[in-house]
Amino acid sequence: MTGTLVLAADPLLSGDVGLVEVLLTLGKVLLAFGFLLVSVMLMIWFERKLLGGMHQRFGPTMAGPFGILQTLADGIKLFFKEDLVPDRSDRFVFKLAPYLSLIPAFLAFAIVPLGGDFNSGGSVELFGRTTFLQVADPPVGILWFLAMSSLAVYGVMLAGWSSGSKYPLLGSVRASAQMVSYEAALGLAVASVVLIAGSLSTHDMVLAQAAEGYFGVIPRWNVIVTGLVPFIVFVIAGTAELNRPPFDLVEAEQELVGGFHTEYSSIRFALFFLAEFMNTITMSAVIVTLFFGGPAGPVLIGELAGFDIGWAWGLLWFFLKLFVMLFVFVWMRATLPRFRYDQLMDLGWKALTPVALGWFLFLAALETGRQRDWNEAAITVLSLLVIAAATALLVRAVRNGRRAAADAAAAEQVEHAEHAETVGERS
Repeated sequence: MTGTLVLAADPLLSGDVGLVEVLLTLGKVLLAFGFLLVSVMLMIWFERKLLGGMHQRFGPTMAGPFGILQTLADGIKLFFKEDLVPDRSDRFVFKLAPYLSLIPAFLAFAIVPLGGDFNSGGSVELFGRTTFLQVADPPVGILWFLAMSSLAVYGVMLAGWSSGSKYPLLGSVRASAQMVSYEAALGLAVASVVLIAGSLSTHDMVLAQAAEGYFGVIPRWNVIVTGLVPFIVFVIAGTAELNRPPFDLVEAEQELVGGFHTEYSSIRFALFFLAEFMNTITMSAVIVTLFFGGPAGPVLIGELAGFDIGWAWGLLWFFLKLFVMLFVFVWMRATLPRFRYDQLMDLGWKALTPVALGWFLFLAALETGRQRDWNEAAITVLSLLVIAAATALLVRAVRNGRRAAADAAAAEQVEHAEHAETVGERS
């Protein structure tokens, strides 16, 4: 095989592709998949242990030191439990749905750079070949992530529909509505990062953030360059995409028994459980890549015993940032109460999406002004005034809508009361 593979910007695949290139690619796939599986096991233990500490209880303690083998014990138990398929279910779709939730999480993780010295390009030498420490770096990498995050809802939707029960179906319908509500805000937050980075490639985004920062101390992370707002929107929308508290309306036990997976048992239930935590790790890794420079960071020691170890510092910085983001997700779960469904919809459509769109237009105006040498201060003031005016109009429209709904409800109550009086007088 010769020639450049357009869908793979990795230098490993930019020339002749032989057996070594194929084996290296397969090795990266297996390593990434193995890392995710091990990370899921550790994440489940980490979340249960951390929640136990925050709730003033012990968490896992019995299986292994500090309860670290509790996840393995749970997996073995679920694997050997009886696997049930409801009589009225669509058997093929019912069995397929868990894989449709699990596979997109891994495919989205494939575009995440895990290491490398991004002060000198971010590439590494393996077996005489130059490559990136990520499974793939397509030129449309971040669009791949958005596509995979959208596909994940099909597993939830089909699981609820194929069960042949109304309770899982209600949970899956909620998942679809939630996905649509927050996908727009998520995409606009990503668009702000793409606008600043000038590329859809995750590798290029990390390279842009590895550039010289401000005053020699503050890094050039996108969370700073984009003005913090896209990061906040992305984290909130990403939490809703993950169906994690406080947005876990899909499986609100007190309302829907168990949610979309009520009819699942044994290993198929475990796959949904696995997908949830794998999605959390993938989303955290994407947040670190988009807003905190991914593996980019200082190289404290470039060589050790004659070996270049600059690329290993990238692994260290990436995993430290990933650990912090995972801690934040667990912290939110332990702290925030669940939203009502109307609050969930209002936050997505009436708050996050307008804020993300307004801030994207603001960043676009600033970028256009820099390219055309306009007065940056004037553009900033004018843009913020326009955003403030649009916010005031939106708030007024929302209040008018709520007032109209309250008046209609009050009129309906009066009508019902008058009707009850008329029926009473006649009787």
